[in-house]
Amino acid sequence: MIQRLRQRLADLGARVISETDTDEDRLRKSLLIFASAMMGLGSMLWLVIYWAMGIKFSATVPFLYIVATAASLALYLWTLNFDVFRLIQVSLFLFVPFVMQWSIGSYVSSSGVMLWALLAPVGAILIYGARESIPWFVAYVVMAAISGVFDYYLASELPKNVSMQTIAVFFALNFVAMSTIIYMLVTYFMRQREKLQAELAEKHLLLQADQAQIERLLLNILPAPIAKRLQASSTTIADGFADVTVMFVDIKDFTRLSGDQPPIVIVESLNRVFSYFDALVEKYDLEKIKTIGDAYMVAGGLTSPTGWAFAVDGLRHTHAMLGMAMEMLVYMKTLPPVGGTKLQLHIGMSTGPVVAGVIGTKKFIYDLWGDTVNLASRVTDKAQADSILVDVTTYERVKSLYEFDAPETLDVRGKGLVTAYRLLRSREGTPAYGTARALN
Repeated sequence: MIQRLRQRLADLGARVISETDTDEDRLRKSLLIFASAMMGLGSMLWLVIYWAMGIKFSATVPFLYIVATAASLALYLWTLNFDVFRLIQVSLFLFVPFVMQWSIGSYVSSSGVMLWALLAPVGAILIYGARESIPWFVAYVVMAAISGVFDYYLASELPKNVSMQTIAVFFALNFVAMSTIIYMLVTYFMRQREKLQAELAEKHLLLQADQAQIERLLLNILPAPIAKRLQASSTTIADGFADVTVMFVDIKDFTRLSGDQPPIVIVESLNRVFSYFDALVEKYDLEKIKTIGDAYMVAGGLTSPTGWAFAVDGLRHTHAMLGMAMEMLVYMKTLPPVGGTKLQLHIGMSTGPVVAGVIGTKKFIYDLWGDTVNLASRVTDKAQADSILVDVTTYERVKSLYEFDAPETLDVRGKGLVTAYRLLRSREGTPAYGTARALN
């Protein structure tokens, strides 16, 4: 029985305060229902007291208030029109106490029952808002003034069987009851507001966490300056860079290997290798551009480097790229074979101008275009296993720091004959990044 009653009350509550209501609407609805319930309890109390004292005519006023409140609540449950329900209830708060006072007699004989009408402007502040409560307060003052006129000209004798001592007790009851209701209403309002503020603070923290996660995801996809520009503006992002070193890294015979091994082995192997490469990108302050199957693309010179102690003109990012490439080869030698095959890398680099930008609106990507990119890709195709092949521009920039094999003439698709150099080792005294100093 109790469980069924709780369920019905829960259903009524869900209908009165719906999930689509804003937090402010929920607070106002709950405040009005709370105030109506408190006024209903007070009316029941006065109904019993007046009836017991034989003031039966005046006892009909709180009875009619209870009936009107129940009817307005039923109307609200049927129509879900909160504005009408609010208007009816605040009007009852305002007029019923004055009607009760007039039915008894004067302000003194009614023990100041009109004080209950103060709930109308106070409740209007909480339920409507400060500005909207002004007419209700003015109405309360006007009604109080009218009652004063009635008392001055039409004051009647005290009701029968009601002594001054009884009236004094009723005065105390009215003051205490009205003060209690207003105090409880304001306290309830403050508690609900604090609860809402706590919920808003929690939502704000969750929103900040989501924002931070979005920013982290963007930073995993885009260079930091590009991510900030994308967040700040929806315009197309396209830039030209005059001096960028581009590196492609390709795993030898990986296409054939992927056909011989289970998918989980292939994916785990690529993830292990590329995760280590990602760490190297952070270490050398470079930019990972993308992965294409088993190929890995990196660029240096797109952003202003930080934390580097070694720099000679435009040499910084090119030197960093060679250091990363050498450390990649060292790492690959530590990996166990996959399907009996030792994983080996082809690495190619080219330095020069590129065009960079963000393409797409879904699964967008930051990419590079230009002859420098194409040449780096073609040089990678020509590189032997476990070797680093660079173009002439890259060679000229770092030849004082690294030792290279004799120049090779490559027949590159789309470019014709191209000169390239295979890296051997760093020269003695060259500032090194990472553990690799020479290729064995």
